[in-house]
Amino acid sequence: MLPSPRRLFITVATAEAVTWTLLLFGMFLKYVTETTELGVRIGGMLHGIVFIAYVLVSVIVWVDQKWPAKQGIITLASAVPPLLTLWTERWLDRDGHLASQWRLTTKGAAATSPEKLVSAALRRPLPAALVLLLAVGVLTGLALLVGPPVG
Repeated sequence: MLPSPRRLFITVATAEAVTWTLLLFGMFLKYVTETTELGVRIGGMLHGIVFIAYVLVSVIVWVDQKWPAKQGIITLASAVPPLLTLWTERWLDRDGHLASQWRLTTKGAAATSPEKLVSAALRRPLPAALVLLLAVGVLTGLALLVGPPVG
């Protein structure tokens, strides 16, 4: 069964914050205690994967819930500073922007091309989930080819 937009977004936003925490802990071990860089390798990889998933889920929920552009951009940008996705999911939930039902699963609800794409994915969740996993894998592979952030 397909989770609601609210449950899916809150789950991914929380996972993004957890992986940020793992990465920050790894950075502490690497740069402050100078004991190991394993935490950065593992935390960085996990965070990168979940970051990509957060962006993809945010865009899907943005389209389904018909968020204004400003709200969608804030949601995407909140993945950059550590732990801000927790504030974002609480803000969106508190203000009623995370519904318990997918709007675009209703026939005829999709009007724009992005809505039609999301609607088709929501009506076929298993193939859509596989495509999303593939997208996360491809984007993660591209990120690994580019290399870690400079700094």
